[in-house]
Amino acid sequence: MYDLCIIGAGVVGCALAREMSRFQLRVLLLERGDDVGCGATKANTGLVHGAYSSPAGTLKAALCAAGNRMYASLDAQLHFGFRRTGALVLAFSAQQEAGLRALHDNGRAVGEEGLELLSAAQARALEPRLGPGVTTALHCPSVGVTSPYELAIALAENAVANGVSLRLGCEAVGLRPAGIGPAASGAGAPEGLVVSANGERISARFVVNAAGVFGDRVAALAGEPGFRIIPRQGQYLLFDRGSGEAVRQVIFQAPSPAGKGVVVTSTYHGNLMIGPNANEVADPEDAGTSLEALEGIVATARLSLPDFDLRKVITTFAGVRPTPDTGDFVIGPGPVPGFFNAAGIDSPGLTSAPAIAERLRDLLADAGLELKPRRDFRPERPAILVPKSFAAEEVARLVKETGPHRLVCRCEQVSEAEIVDALHRGIPVHSIDGLKRRTRAGMGRCQGGFCRPRVAALIERETGFPAAESIRLYEEHLAAKSRVRAALLRAQSAQEQVGS
Repeated sequence: MYDLCIIGAGVVGCALAREMSRFQLRVLLLERGDDVGCGATKANTGLVHGAYSSPAGTLKAALCAAGNRMYASLDAQLHFGFRRTGALVLAFSAQQEAGLRALHDNGRAVGEEGLELLSAAQARALEPRLGPGVTTALHCPSVGVTSPYELAIALAENAVANGVSLRLGCEAVGLRPAGIGPAASGAGAPEGLVVSANGERISARFVVNAAGVFGDRVAALAGEPGFRIIPRQGQYLLFDRGSGEAVRQVIFQAPSPAGKGVVVTSTYHGNLMIGPNANEVADPEDAGTSLEALEGIVATARLSLPDFDLRKVITTFAGVRPTPDTGDFVIGPGPVPGFFNAAGIDSPGLTSAPAIAERLRDLLADAGLELKPRRDFRPERPAILVPKSFAAEEVARLVKETGPHRLVCRCEQVSEAEIVDALHRGIPVHSIDGLKRRTRAGMGRCQGGFCRPRVAALIERETGFPAAESIRLYEEHLAAKSRVRAALLRAQSAQEQVGS
């Protein structure tokens, strides 16, 4: 019998699990995938947004503003990676300039501080490589960059370390009220719910639906959901590490009804990244990329930053955002007592996640969940990665070492000790992809060509999962990406020939 069952271990579910681990509660976090943060959380722009773009009076605006303010202290505790950079929103026409003025006024209304409308010359003083068509820019100093999948992993690790139970590969397929008997924490509290998952019945006094793109389906298990999730895919191009030095801030373009548009940014780890587009898809798990869509992203991004080099693209990827038909986050009680939604959390959901967790905490308390603080709560989670900048000669020596100091990944300079540490932190990891998100092994220029067999061998040594199977599972999706990258390189060559 759990006090709380959270369905979905994306960034919102993990943030809620960690927040509720502060209290004397039995908390269960359910995830249908084989790792935490494997949906929209792992495939997005990784931005900590300012609140200027969400309409005043919406949950998005309030929770984005509150969540943004929480990131610095959260990173100090959990060490997932966060850097405040500031952002420019660019206009290329008089119509878009009017849009920037509206964003500025909206930002002031929601309490966003430091917003400033700049001339093209002022914008270029901040970002010298901006395209020639820029006429005006909106500057927002509160914007930052983070590593979204590392954040979800850090939240989940800390929640598990503080007593939360995590079940991976466990899909919720049914939900019903249950007469479990009087609630332990006082009159008026619901008697409980039963979640059916993997042939098992899980009893909980409260259930929170944080199921991402499947949020409306999970809500429907409890009755009429009252909202619909529209899967909206966004594709990205990621460039080699160090390429992010091309920009100092996050570069947006004036938004459209489809979203915030194509962004040019440095990732937290220093890779240039451009994207996304916004395309409704039928399959909520459609993470495929297409040359046509990527070429459109490239053409649009060149308006902001004309001179990036496609030869430095190391991979492409896509994520699917859970866009609600309500136009705002769906956070609150569902159709049966004890059931709460945290659904439709699209952009700025990553920014808002810590604040969403606090809002849900308060809603659950108001509904009868007694929150007794734990005296032994541990807010700190040590980092996995230690920053390194070895010279080439030192890298060549360390890849030949034996033992914990051996460099397993030479591109990202990841040691054997860091790989082993990531495998023993309370969340089962059996995949090369899971270790890549924790340690960056395989995220460099060669995309795992050097380190893949070494990582697989360590997985087998530490967990018993066969190395050959790890490699097979990881390589299944690489062939299609290689074909797309080759086409992009041909496009770069053609552009250079035209230029010459």
